[in-house]
Amino acid sequence: MHICTEFIIYTMQDKSFITSVGHSGVSNHSKVTFATLLVALGIIYGDIGTSPLYTFKAIIGKREISELLVLGGVSCVFWTLALQTTIKYVWLTLKADNQGEGGIFSLYSLVRRFGKKLVIPTMIGAAALLADGMITPAISVTSAIEGLEKIEPLKHIPVVPVVIGVISLVFFVQRFGSHTVGKAFGPIMMIWFSVLLVVGIFHVVESPSVIRALNPYYAYELLTHYPKGFWILGAVFLCTTGAEALYSDLGHCGKSNIRITWAFVKVCLIVNYLGQASWLLNQGDLYLEGRNPFFEMMPHWFLLPGILIATLAAIVASQALISGSFTLINEAINLNFWQRVDVKQPSETKGQIYIPSVNNLLWIGCLLVILYFQDSSHMEAAYGLAITLAMITTTVLLSYFLLFKLKWNRVLVYVFLIVFILIELSFFVANVVKFQEGGYITVIAGGIFFFVMYVSYFARKINNRYTKFEDLGKYAGTIAELSHDASIPKLATHLIYLTKADRRDHIEARIIKSIFDKKPKRADVYWFFHINRTNHPYTLDYEVSELVDDKVIKIVLNIGFRVQPKTELYFEKIIDDLIANKELNLHLRNNGSTKYNPTIDFKFIVLQAYLSVDNEFTIKESVILKSYFFLKQFAQKDEAAFGLDRNDVLVEQIPLVYQPVKGFDLKRKIEQVL
Repeated sequence: MHICTEFIIYTMQDKSFITSVGHSGVSNHSKVTFATLLVALGIIYGDIGTSPLYTFKAIIGKREISELLVLGGVSCVFWTLALQTTIKYVWLTLKADNQGEGGIFSLYSLVRRFGKKLVIPTMIGAAALLADGMITPAISVTSAIEGLEKIEPLKHIPVVPVVIGVISLVFFVQRFGSHTVGKAFGPIMMIWFSVLLVVGIFHVVESPSVIRALNPYYAYELLTHYPKGFWILGAVFLCTTGAEALYSDLGHCGKSNIRITWAFVKVCLIVNYLGQASWLLNQGDLYLEGRNPFFEMMPHWFLLPGILIATLAAIVASQALISGSFTLINEAINLNFWQRVDVKQPSETKGQIYIPSVNNLLWIGCLLVILYFQDSSHMEAAYGLAITLAMITTTVLLSYFLLFKLKWNRVLVYVFLIVFILIELSFFVANVVKFQEGGYITVIAGGIFFFVMYVSYFARKINNRYTKFEDLGKYAGTIAELSHDASIPKLATHLIYLTKADRRDHIEARIIKSIFDKKPKRADVYWFFHINRTNHPYTLDYEVSELVDDKVIKIVLNIGFRVQPKTELYFEKIIDDLIANKELNLHLRNNGSTKYNPTIDFKFIVLQAYLSVDNEFTIKESVILKSYFFLKQFAQKDEAAFGLDRNDVLVEQIPLVYQPVKGFDLKRKIEQVL
């Protein structure tokens, strides 16, 4: 629980002041208790925790089972988890703590001022994570349900309809929030990892010699001496695909909880992989022939409970990916990487959100993946390619963080960058061969997400470049005069314009035009409201500048990239604060309320833009802007996106004329009179 304090900073020269909300107290997420560790297990490790279901099956594939392949495969898995997950994510990436929040957009917010070109890697990484959100639920649940084929009475049950039913249920319950159900995630994952550990130990004891696979020599031998050994890295990579979640969910659990639980999770994973290796070396057949080592090494009497537990773990993994996608899109909206869409809060839990359009999009994507691939073996081909791109982009952004924020020695940063870029490029190249086998699915999905982000971001950049700003001070006197002109009907007591101008003395030319052109808009007080998105996740404070006493007022609302913009609610609170504190003398006169209606009389003006035909653009700019306005048709209306009640909003349609058409030769034709 946060303790809030308010303080006022006055600047007498221009009669401006700043009101800020500060926070003190320690987040519960930073505490380490058994309960918080259990929560971390449930939230974070669903994806990487279910990787034993399909990783070793993918490594062996249709290859002949041999000691070199099995031990080399385990060795590669162990060192991948050690380098990628433990060193890069658990140790290094968790250092990029943006006021307790993590994820690629949090990292971007920390470093974006150090490199303008970082926006492209950020888009690629975010798009890859969203594509991963379509594949992970499909492959996790399918791999778990396929275990039913091992049980004689159930072997003829069609897997695909069952998987579709389970996946659809997971997506359906999102609208109700996962707070209640989420309480069970921790215990479920604790049981799951315990199963991984116990079953793994049982087989390792049978063949203790498999422990030698932890020697990196076997990984080296596999990659260099086994026929086409390098390409096995594409399957090995599946063991670490959930590593991004460790950082993305930093805000939910805290780095201490993540690091402590990872020690337990890693032991369970490695022991289970060693157990699968032991079973493979002792089972007697040369080929798997479609069998899954994970279920094969289970005692027959435990098979049905094991499948049930695996399915529940897969559901937890799916839930985590879906919730993570909601958070990702919400951050993308607030950072101008995505069109504004409806964002709901199904519970009172901080940070828990539900985005219907994203939920439906991912659900349809998952169903298409399941129907297209039919089984987990084919899905493996589509899995991994996109997430390698996400990891590469994280490495690039993290190197900037280490260099400019932590002030690491430049040589050390270059060493970090080279080592992990080489590792991740190796995984990427090894996954590229999967492109024709199904990897193109994730590339297409990721490409669509990237296109939407690219268009949304750069269309706004183009718009900002051509937006004309005026000196508000130059018009302040005229605005005050209009306010006193009784010959013009009063539109509202308080007239509020949303403005992009971040400087206190600037305003868009089209707002000035809206006030004075055609029918002038008269009000007692004119407010110009600018929303400033900060690099910090949960900032919520405001600045007020009074340009003309009680007539022309500029508000800058500083809001974090994870905070929902409830503009009308915030405005009413600001008005109440100012009146209560007698800071703007609004208490001395009527605020628009009456004895019949005690509420404040105000009206928001939203300028809704459309692309005028009277423009000349380059081909690139034309494609971006036309795509942006096409996507905008499916987006949320501005008034809803900013948290405004329709009854309090006046929407004006304005044409955007960036570059008027010039150079045409129009002549008057004069008819000769005979």
